[in-house]
Amino acid sequence: MRLAELSEASGVSTATIKYYLRERLLPQGRRISATQADYDESHLRRLRLVRALIQVGRVPVATAREVLSAVDDDSLGRTIRLGAALWSLPHGEDPDDNDPEVAVARREVDLLLDRLGWSDACEIGDLSPNYRALVAVMVRLKHLGYPCDADYLQPYAEQLGRLAVLDLDNLETLPTAVEQVEAAVADAVLFEPVLLCLRRLAQEQESARRFGL
Repeated sequence: MRLAELSEASGVSTATIKYYLRERLLPQGRRISATQADYDESHLRRLRLVRALIQVGRVPVATAREVLSAVDDDSLGRTIRLGAALWSLPHGEDPDDNDPEVAVARREVDLLLDRLGWSDACEIGDLSPNYRALVAVMVRLKHLGYPCDADYLQPYAEQLGRLAVLDLDNLETLPTAVEQVEAAVADAVLFEPVLLCLRRLAQEQESARRFGL
């Protein structure tokens, strides 16, 4: 399809598509003349992902480019490729290593991961922005008077482990590695708010079941 057709099919203006092309957020089309290129379904998929990152996730263009670079890096294994893409997304703050509570929180996180048998997560540790963000959140909760430890978090983590199995099962229905990584990034931006809403609805339902309306 030509640029105008890509614009019509995606709902993205030609000017915006050209901007995404200049910023290397969208792969170049197959050149068919000096002034025209041909685009396909992969460009439509990528436009949806770019819009999710920038318009919904409010991800800066430079960060979106980093995420998409990991998505397209077929020299990486699927786990590393997926991790690199998701790690490039914005995360919570890092812990302040000058705070003595950080060491306590790290011990609790390590204990939790060990109990869960999440050996890869244990080995990665501080390299993971999710690990660092969890430590920082636990420290903040402690300072606010809402401490949580490995015992408290374990049943939640066990449930989330089952959710991760479902996530990866769904990803594996997609035919290519790049589509799987694209979908994982889109889910991180678009689907996590859905899960939060479902959790709160479930809490409302359970409250009504236990205590009545």
